[in-house]
Amino acid sequence: MAPKFGTSGLRGLVTELTADLVADHVRAFLRACPTGGAVFVGRDLRASSPDLAAVVVGTARGEGLDVTDCGALPTPALAMAAMAAGAAAVMVTGSHIPADRNGLKFYTPTGEITKAEEAAILSGLGAAAGGKSGGWSDGAAAAPAFAARYAQAFAGTLAGLRIGVWQHSSVARDLLMQVLAECGAVPVALGRSAQFVPVDTEAVEDHWREAFRGWVAGHGLDAMVSTDGDADRPLLADETGRLVPGDVLGALTAQALRADVVATTVSANTCVDLMGGFSVRRTRIGSPYVIAAMEAAAGARTVGYEPNGGFLLGFAAEGPTGPLAPLMTRDCLLPLLAPLAAARARGLSVSGLVATLPARFTATLRLQGVESSVSVAFLSRVEADPAPLMAAAGLAPVASVDRTDGWRAHLQSGEVLHLRPSGNAPEFRVYAEADSADRAEAIGQKALAAVAAALRA
Repeated sequence: MAPKFGTSGLRGLVTELTADLVADHVRAFLRACPTGGAVFVGRDLRASSPDLAAVVVGTARGEGLDVTDCGALPTPALAMAAMAAGAAAVMVTGSHIPADRNGLKFYTPTGEITKAEEAAILSGLGAAAGGKSGGWSDGAAAAPAFAARYAQAFAGTLAGLRIGVWQHSSVARDLLMQVLAECGAVPVALGRSAQFVPVDTEAVEDHWREAFRGWVAGHGLDAMVSTDGDADRPLLADETGRLVPGDVLGALTAQALRADVVATTVSANTCVDLMGGFSVRRTRIGSPYVIAAMEAAAGARTVGYEPNGGFLLGFAAEGPTGPLAPLMTRDCLLPLLAPLAAARARGLSVSGLVATLPARFTATLRLQGVESSVSVAFLSRVEADPAPLMAAAGLAPVASVDRTDGWRAHLQSGEVLHLRPSGNAPEFRVYAEADSADRAEAIGQKALAAVAAALRA
């Protein structure tokens, strides 16, 4: 698939992310969007990221901007540092997609780029190089500042807990160990990898789920945590090794922070609607839509999250031991620490805390290697007549359909099936919701098999 640009940034095969193509997109971004006269640059741990970051740094300096080179660090750490300085930012990362791909994420001084800014960048491609010479400075302080934010807000709250850290190739793997220790926990390093491991927190493969159960039991852990590659999405497994979905982490974090307004996507678990105490604003899938809904509720104690767990804080909140300034970008640490601290404060296990929520469970699965054009054509057939798919999957008839983003069917059984193409990878997503985790997984697997069969046919 040729490199593709959207609100998630530029993504494509490493072999196709040439220096000229990357420089073109960086120039277009810097000319079309506010920058504050400076740009912060960071990267993940993919083998291709250092060379791409060098292109970004050189291009930005060539446009006359001063560059702060932050090296390898979590995306939210980069965004926090840049926003605090009133500067733009470019993160070199392919997030959760495989190692043979990579990309760029763009931030203005106020946060992630908007849909309008995306259009402006696309229209600015093809401009000649600036031929200027901006300055360079070392941004090594950005990651420690990000860690300090949470060490201060959750100091000592995890005392006595043994928490595994699945390190793999997460750019936050060492920072997670540090923050957990500073919050009082005993962190246990697990599964560190020298090779890049693509981790999609919404669709974790079965062999990893089995590994989590083995690690938790074998090391006597109270929980296990991790992130995706660039650490803007959290992963939490409970004391049995079972994953807690990102949208459940979001609901628990909103509760812990005493939020008034929750902005989340149409695909997120409906437990948040049943909890009470929140005004819930549903959006299309993607952080720009969540951010827009949060901004529309300005003045309220507003938070936002997606099913992948990326959490956005829209107000000045209080952690158990210190303040938390707003951070309007997807973050991995807050939706890990807040639920863990809440469970500890209430004398509950992680699974016990989750059990306090209304019993709605979700499952997310995917078919890889499905191009967008194929997905769109398939969904059109399903929309015209869903009965064949429902019959093939052995599911109840459709009661109503929500087309906010993809095809989200509320079934006569009270269950939910949601189908949509991925917006940033050649994948087809299947979401299911039911009143038990096992039933949600069963619905998702049945639907996935039926979709795969239909696509093969």
